[in-house]
Amino acid sequence: MIEHSPTLAPPPLTRLNLWVMAIATGLVVANLYYNQPLLDEIARTFRITQAKAGSISMLTQVGYAVGMLFIIPLGDMLKRKKLIMVNFALIIVALLLAAFAPNAGFLMAASFFIGATSVTPQLLVPMAAHLARPEERGRTVGFVMSGLLIGILLSRTISGFVGAHLGWRAMFIIAAVVMFVLWIVLYFLLPEVYPDYKGNYKSLMQSLGWLIRDEPLLRMAAVRGALCFASFAAFWTTLAFLLREPPFKAGSDVAGAFGLVGAFGALGASFMGRISDKGNSRQITTYSIGLIILSYLVFGIFGTSYIGLVAGVILLDLGVQATHISNQTLIFSLQPEARNRLNTVYMVTYFLGGASGTFIASQLWHIWQWPGVVLIGLIFSVLALLVHVRYAQLRTGKP
Repeated sequence: MIEHSPTLAPPPLTRLNLWVMAIATGLVVANLYYNQPLLDEIARTFRITQAKAGSISMLTQVGYAVGMLFIIPLGDMLKRKKLIMVNFALIIVALLLAAFAPNAGFLMAASFFIGATSVTPQLLVPMAAHLARPEERGRTVGFVMSGLLIGILLSRTISGFVGAHLGWRAMFIIAAVVMFVLWIVLYFLLPEVYPDYKGNYKSLMQSLGWLIRDEPLLRMAAVRGALCFASFAAFWTTLAFLLREPPFKAGSDVAGAFGLVGAFGALGASFMGRISDKGNSRQITTYSIGLIILSYLVFGIFGTSYIGLVAGVILLDLGVQATHISNQTLIFSLQPEARNRLNTVYMVTYFLGGASGTFIASQLWHIWQWPGVVLIGLIFSVLALLVHVRYAQLRTGKP
């Protein structure tokens, strides 16, 4: 039986609070992606194959899914700020373990730990949705998600530059220092949100299954999001390998620089949130998934030129981001008292999709290289469109 106490009036969401949440979301989520432009250098350091190096990125995403499954539901049960503060200490430890990894196996374990602890963004996004006024929820989620996407994309730019000039280990040391500074900032500037769930941890976790069973919109959004993120991860995991080959013959700094290009997708995040507030999310999602499919067509036809890759990256990141915001705005409207658990179900599925895209793309790169990556990206994105269209048919009663 799920128990809830009377809902307390949430503190007001100030502009400063919103900026702090957006910045923190971007800086923490960056921890998940620092390794991607560095995979080729890591492979050479430990003398492992590129496919095995790709599993480092995959394990980070699997760790993130595991952390979300077991930690994020606690946001409905414990004081939100206190939970975040404790989690930050674990993030710092995980980053330092990666920085001083003596071998590839140790780095893989540390990468899993980085993913499992860097779940703070998935506490901050529901917090922002909880504090926002209902008529501004999409815009608020979009603003915080802009910080998240910028963090995802610029993390690659930063790590590529650091890796090229200071080595891949330096990136994890720098990240640990950044997390310590951010911990201090959040301690003073993050508002506290009190939970209204009064059950125990066992019933809290059991309620995840009930949410999956009772909320078809949650199931649809989770599968749709997972397929889109799989296509996103397939590209970004293998980009460093592509750029190492002719005609590019470029290093991690160039691979990371593509994050600057992808950041254009973040510029559309808040705009997409405003459109979701106006009730046009289904049509917008159709277009945004179409952008992902188009991006892979561009990668397939023009993927041997910088111009083609740049155009494809802009389309891919805008499409994935727009779909993600639409999904989260939808699930946060379902059960206000269970937003962290709704987000847990969605984001665990989302990142399992990303881990699948990373793993499959790494293997296909080893076998067929870039054509294999383009093929799997197209398959994932077309499947996402089919899921979305099928859902629309069910909602409208059409066969």
